[in-house]
Amino acid sequence: MKIFTNHRYALVTGIILALVLSYVLHRCLVPDSTFNHLSLARWVHVVSGVFWIGLLYYFNAVQTPALADAAADKGGPGGAGVNKYVAPRALFWFRWAALATWLAGVWLLDARLLNAFTLGLLMEVADYQTVVIGIGAWLGTIMLFNVWGLIWPNQKKILGIKPATDEEKAKARKVALYASRTNFILSIPMLLCMAATSHGLPI
Repeated sequence: MKIFTNHRYALVTGIILALVLSYVLHRCLVPDSTFNHLSLARWVHVVSGVFWIGLLYYFNAVQTPALADAAADKGGPGGAGVNKYVAPRALFWFRWAALATWLAGVWLLDARLLNAFTLGLLMEVADYQTVVIGIGAWLGTIMLFNVWGLIWPNQKKILGIKPATDEEKAKARKVALYASRTNFILSIPMLLCMAATSHGLPI
Protein backbone atom coordinates (compact mmCIF):
# COMPACT_ATOMS: atom_id res chain seq x y z
CA MET A 1 0.00 0.00 0.00
CA LYS A 2 1.33 3.42 -0.98
CA ILE A 3 0.49 5.02 2.38
CA PHE A 4 3.16 2.79 3.92
CA THR A 5 5.75 3.08 1.15
CA ASN A 6 5.45 6.77 0.21
CA HIS A 7 5.80 9.50 2.84
CA ARG A 8 3.63 11.94 0.88
CA TYR A 9 0.71 9.50 0.80
CA ALA A 10 1.21 8.86 4.52
CA LEU A 11 1.16 12.60 5.25
CA VAL A 12 -2.00 13.18 3.19
CA THR A 13 -3.66 10.17 4.84
CA GLY A 14 -2.86 11.53 8.30
CA ILE A 15 -4.31 14.94 7.39
CA ILE A 16 -7.49 13.39 6.01
CA LEU A 17 -7.85 11.16 9.08
CA ALA A 18 -7.47 14.16 11.40
CA LEU A 19 -10.08 16.18 9.47
CA VAL A 20 -12.56 13.29 9.46
CA LEU A 21 -12.00 12.71 13.18
CA SER A 22 -12.50 16.42 13.89
CA TYR A 23 -15.74 16.45 11.91
CA VAL A 24 -17.13 13.31 13.58
CA LEU A 25 -16.24 14.50 17.09
CA HIS A 26 -17.82 17.89 16.43
CA ARG A 27 -21.01 16.36 15.06
CA CYS A 28 -21.28 13.88 17.96
CA LEU A 29 -20.15 15.98 20.91
CA VAL A 30 -21.03 19.57 19.99
CA PRO A 31 -23.58 19.29 17.16
CA ASP A 32 -24.84 22.87 17.54
CA SER A 33 -21.42 24.48 17.23
CA THR A 34 -20.35 26.35 14.11
CA PHE A 35 -17.06 25.98 12.24
CA ASN A 36 -14.25 27.90 13.94
CA HIS A 37 -11.47 28.76 11.50
CA LEU A 38 -9.13 29.56 14.40
CA SER A 39 -9.26 25.94 15.54
CA LEU A 40 -8.09 24.94 12.06
CA ALA A 41 -5.39 27.62 12.21
CA ARG A 42 -4.17 26.27 15.56
CA TRP A 43 -3.99 22.72 14.18
CA VAL A 44 -2.05 23.83 11.07
CA HIS A 45 0.25 25.92 13.28
CA VAL A 46 0.99 23.00 15.59
CA VAL A 47 1.55 20.38 12.85
CA SER A 48 3.75 22.71 10.79
CA GLY A 49 5.61 23.76 13.93
CA VAL A 50 6.37 20.15 14.83
CA PHE A 51 7.84 19.67 11.35
CA TRP A 52 9.89 22.86 11.57
CA ILE A 53 11.23 22.60 15.10
CA GLY A 54 11.70 18.83 14.82
CA LEU A 55 13.96 19.33 11.81
CA LEU A 56 15.74 22.24 13.52
CA TYR A 57 16.58 19.93 16.43
CA TYR A 58 17.61 17.16 14.03
CA PHE A 59 20.03 19.50 12.24
CA ASN A 60 21.55 20.86 15.46
CA ALA A 61 21.61 17.75 17.65
CA VAL A 62 22.16 15.03 15.01
CA GLN A 63 23.21 15.99 11.48
CA THR A 64 25.73 18.80 12.13
CA PRO A 65 27.66 16.92 14.87
CA ALA A 66 27.53 13.71 12.79
CA LEU A 67 28.95 15.47 9.72
CA ALA A 68 31.73 16.96 11.85
CA ASP A 69 32.59 13.46 13.10
CA ALA A 70 32.44 12.12 9.55
CA ALA A 71 34.85 14.81 8.35
CA ALA A 72 37.28 13.99 11.19
CA ASP A 73 37.14 10.24 10.44
CA LYS A 74 39.73 9.98 7.67
CA GLY A 75 39.06 6.29 7.06
CA GLY A 76 35.28 6.56 7.21
CA PRO A 77 32.65 6.96 4.52
CA GLY A 78 32.41 10.74 4.93
CA GLY A 79 29.28 12.84 4.72
CA ALA A 80 28.76 12.89 0.94
CA GLY A 81 25.66 10.70 1.11
CA VAL A 82 24.02 12.91 3.72
CA ASN A 83 24.88 16.08 1.80
CA LYS A 84 23.61 14.65 -1.47
CA TYR A 85 20.45 12.80 -0.41
CA VAL A 86 19.40 13.77 3.13
CA ALA A 87 20.20 17.45 3.60
CA PRO A 88 18.43 18.84 0.50
CA ARG A 89 15.24 16.94 1.33
CA ALA A 90 15.37 17.88 5.01
CA LEU A 91 15.95 21.52 4.09
CA PHE A 92 12.94 21.45 1.74
CA TRP A 93 10.59 20.38 4.55
CA PHE A 94 12.41 22.63 7.01
CA ARG A 95 12.03 25.91 5.12
CA TRP A 96 8.44 25.34 3.94
CA ALA A 97 7.34 24.14 7.38
CA ALA A 98 8.86 27.32 8.82
CA LEU A 99 6.83 29.47 6.45
CA ALA A 100 3.63 27.46 7.02
CA THR A 101 4.09 27.72 10.79
CA TRP A 102 4.55 31.48 10.68
CA LEU A 103 1.60 32.06 8.32
CA ALA A 104 -0.65 29.83 10.42
CA GLY A 105 0.49 31.73 13.50
CA VAL A 106 -0.52 35.03 11.89
CA TRP A 107 -3.85 33.46 10.94
CA LEU A 108 -4.30 32.22 14.51
CA LEU A 109 -3.57 35.63 16.03
CA ASP A 110 -6.41 37.02 13.91
CA ALA A 111 -7.72 40.22 15.55
CA ARG A 112 -4.90 40.10 18.14
CA LEU A 113 -2.18 40.37 15.47
CA LEU A 114 -1.33 44.07 15.85
CA ASN A 115 -1.53 44.02 19.62
CA ALA A 116 0.66 40.92 19.78
CA PHE A 117 3.37 42.30 17.49
CA THR A 118 3.40 45.59 19.39
CA LEU A 119 3.55 43.65 22.68
CA GLY A 120 0.36 45.30 23.86
CA LEU A 121 1.75 48.85 23.65
CA LEU A 122 -1.31 49.98 21.67
CA MET A 123 -3.67 48.65 24.32
CA GLU A 124 -4.89 50.66 27.30
CA VAL A 125 -3.77 47.82 29.54
CA ALA A 126 -1.52 45.12 28.11
CA ASP A 127 -2.61 41.68 29.28
CA TYR A 128 -0.40 38.68 30.04
CA GLN A 129 -1.47 36.59 27.04
CA THR A 130 -0.93 39.36 24.49
CA VAL A 131 2.57 40.19 25.72
CA VAL A 132 3.68 36.56 26.03
CA ILE A 133 2.29 35.47 22.65
CA GLY A 134 3.77 38.64 21.14
CA ILE A 135 7.24 37.74 22.40
CA GLY A 136 6.77 34.24 20.99
CA ALA A 137 5.61 35.68 17.66
CA TRP A 138 8.67 37.93 17.42
CA LEU A 139 11.02 35.06 18.24
CA GLY A 140 9.31 32.97 15.55
CA THR A 141 9.61 35.86 13.08
CA ILE A 142 13.35 36.21 13.72
CA MET A 143 13.70 32.45 13.27
CA LEU A 144 11.76 32.56 9.99
CA PHE A 145 14.05 35.32 8.70
CA ASN A 146 17.09 33.22 9.65
CA VAL A 147 15.70 30.22 7.73
CA TRP A 148 14.93 32.05 4.49
CA GLY A 149 17.45 34.90 4.68
CA LEU A 150 20.53 33.14 6.06
CA ILE A 151 20.30 29.36 6.40
CA TRP A 152 18.78 28.40 3.05
CA PRO A 153 20.82 30.79 0.81
CA ASN A 154 24.05 29.61 2.43
CA GLN A 155 23.08 25.93 2.44
CA LYS A 156 22.58 26.18 -1.34
CA LYS A 157 26.28 27.11 -1.62
CA ILE A 158 27.37 24.39 0.80
CA LEU A 159 25.41 21.65 -0.98
CA GLY A 160 26.44 22.76 -4.47
CA ILE A 161 22.94 23.81 -5.50
CA LYS A 162 24.36 27.28 -6.17
CA PRO A 163 27.92 27.58 -7.55
CA ALA A 164 30.43 28.87 -4.99
CA THR A 165 34.19 28.93 -4.48
CA ASP A 166 35.81 27.06 -1.59
CA GLU A 167 36.23 30.38 0.23
CA GLU A 168 32.55 31.22 -0.28
CA LYS A 169 31.53 27.75 0.94
CA ALA A 170 33.65 28.15 4.08
CA LYS A 171 31.97 31.49 4.82
CA ALA A 172 28.55 30.01 4.04
CA ARG A 173 29.14 27.16 6.51
CA LYS A 174 29.88 29.64 9.28
CA VAL A 175 26.87 31.87 8.54
CA ALA A 176 24.49 28.90 8.22
CA LEU A 177 25.82 27.33 11.42
CA TYR A 178 25.47 30.54 13.45
CA ALA A 179 21.97 31.21 12.11
CA SER A 180 20.89 27.64 12.82
CA ARG A 181 22.38 27.72 16.31
CA THR A 182 20.62 31.04 16.94
CA ASN A 183 17.31 29.43 15.95
CA PHE A 184 18.10 26.41 18.14
CA ILE A 185 18.59 28.73 21.12
CA LEU A 186 15.58 30.96 20.34
CA SER A 187 13.27 28.00 19.79
CA ILE A 188 13.35 27.09 23.48
CA PRO A 189 12.03 30.42 24.87
CA MET A 190 9.75 30.67 21.81
CA LEU A 191 8.11 27.34 22.72
CA LEU A 192 7.90 28.50 26.34
CA CYS A 193 5.93 31.57 25.24
CA MET A 194 3.64 29.56 22.95
CA ALA A 195 2.82 27.06 25.69
CA ALA A 196 2.56 29.71 28.43
CA THR A 197 -0.55 31.30 26.91
CA SER A 198 -2.57 28.19 27.73
CA HIS A 199 -0.45 26.32 30.30
CA GLY A 200 1.25 29.13 32.20
CA LEU A 201 4.93 29.72 32.89
CA PRO A 202 6.83 26.89 34.61
CA ILE A 203 8.22 29.15 37.34
